[in-house]
Amino acid sequence: MAHNINFNEQTQQHSFFSVKEKAWHGLGQIVHDYPNSKEALQFAGLDFEVCKRPNIHRLDDGTEIISKSSFYTYRPDCCAILGDRLGKDYEVVQNIDAFSFFDTIVGGDGIQYETAGALGKGEKIFITAKLPGYIKVGNDDLIEKYLFLTTSHDGFGSIMAAFTPIRIVCNNTLNAALKNCNNSIKIRHTANAKERLEEAHKVMGISNQLSAQLEGIFNQWAKVRITDKEVQKLIQLAMVPNKEVLQNIEKGEMDELSTCFKNMCDDVYEYNMTSPSQQYETTKGTVFGTYNAITGYFQNVRNYKDEEAKMKSLLYGGTAQLRTQKAFQLCESFVKAEFAGNWS
Repeated sequence: MAHNINFNEQTQQHSFFSVKEKAWHGLGQIVHDYPNSKEALQFAGLDFEVCKRPNIHRLDDGTEIISKSSFYTYRPDCCAILGDRLGKDYEVVQNIDAFSFFDTIVGGDGIQYETAGALGKGEKIFITAKLPGYIKVGNDDLIEKYLFLTTSHDGFGSIMAAFTPIRIVCNNTLNAALKNCNNSIKIRHTANAKERLEEAHKVMGISNQLSAQLEGIFNQWAKVRITDKEVQKLIQLAMVPNKEVLQNIEKGEMDELSTCFKNMCDDVYEYNMTSPSQQYETTKGTVFGTYNAITGYFQNVRNYKDEEAKMKSLLYGGTAQLRTQKAFQLCESFVKAEFAGNWS
């Protein structure tokens, strides 16, 4: 499988670190103890500065014109250009400031840096950090609480900090935004971005609020039974790519559905029926299990072009995140209708 982890020619190392787990494709640094922010920055090869400079236009006669509105970013350590045609309002947020964000919101205690890395030439960086405590479903089905932060130096995308719960038994990302509580904060790379990043401790409040709400919701779902036929229908509704397919499902015209869509739904259903993580008391034949079947398919079954594509799909608002959010809403509707006696 391909990868896009940055390789630093000066240090001859890939810009990635992971605690205990095998790093992407065996690349990068694997460490045995959780590092502090300074160590994590170094292990991940993110201890480089990013500079912003105006673009220079050279005319035929050799005259140089320095732009007042077009800028580029680059790494002095390896002279790599990370982004060009950036506006004058674009503000660089240094990698060290991204780690400072984590240290600020938890006072440097309790946070455990688990992975960090850079993609491409270093234009995109990401950090995952584990928060103290668990979301507990049933007696022993534990979900760890993570914060995921990503930022870029190429002018594309905002700084994003998101709360990301991960079910331990299957390493399954259970991203969910509730109607009254989103799971992420986005900050544009404009004036005062660094100060506003420091304000993003709100994401800690989001994490605490979502943790409490999700624990209640998941424990409720773990007690609500669902038939195999209902599971199949919920999977189809969650995985539906467009209105035409949805209309065919609603009409019961299964022959009209594409082979690709049917196979995908079958793969999700097979994961639901056969994965060891789906045989728990909390998941077997329950709504919580159905939700985990869909999220687990995207995490553990589906093939991606590379790890970067997988991360984008799961965490950057891609297909996996959209489908699993739809699944969350369908499970909510199912449970409400179950108590009303009219899910359809």
